[in-house]
Amino acid sequence: QVQLVESGGGLVQAGGSLRLSCAASGRTFSSDRMGWFRQAPRIGREFVAAITWSDGSTYYAESVKGRFTISRDKAKNMLYLQMNSLKPEDTDVYYCAAPIVTIRSTYRADYWGQGTQVTVSS
Repeated sequence: QVQLVESGGGLVQAGGSLRLSCAASGRTFSSDRMGWFRQAPRIGREFVAAITWSDGSTYYAESVKGRFTISRDKAKNMLYLQMNSLKPEDTDVYYCAAPIVTIRSTYRADYWGQGTQVTVSS
């Protein structure tokens, strides 16, 4: 059984930083991509960033490029999202997800964490 457990969300002022973590267990995603989505009320889940577990290739939504950095620690089976220069519009519940595939230009995943709230005040 796959388990993805996020941590690190919280309240931060605009311009600040947060680091999200995701602990993965239950299977290895050695050839897959893992990543992050976010969801605001009344809006569907939005792709944020992904990383290919094997070679570290990264993918970002345009809205977070240059501000967010995704990384992984293969030895610890941990996924991270460093979020800098946060804006109020980054306020959302953030979800760790895997494996991430692209279907008709849309990112999708089979397994999801429980989500962690990120709130950015102006």
